[in-house]
Amino acid sequence: MADHSPAGPVELGAQMDYAEHEKTYSLFTALTKYCALACAAILIGMAFGFFAGGAVSGFIVFLLAFIVGAYILR
Repeated sequence: MADHSPAGPVELGAQMDYAEHEKTYSLFTALTKYCALACAAILIGMAFGFFAGGAVSGFIVFLLAFIVGAYILR
């Protein structure tokens, strides 16, 4: 007959490392937040550079948008 008893630590109710889970989740949310900010700042800088007619000015606006956004999100 087949043996259907629990075979691994998960089935036995092993203790989870909740501190590590919280640390990983915090890192994930911070990374997601700043990547979204970087994408928005890039789009703002590209639009400004396109309509204002200069790559340097677009880069400056990108930096300003990223710095202001990072200050707001911290």
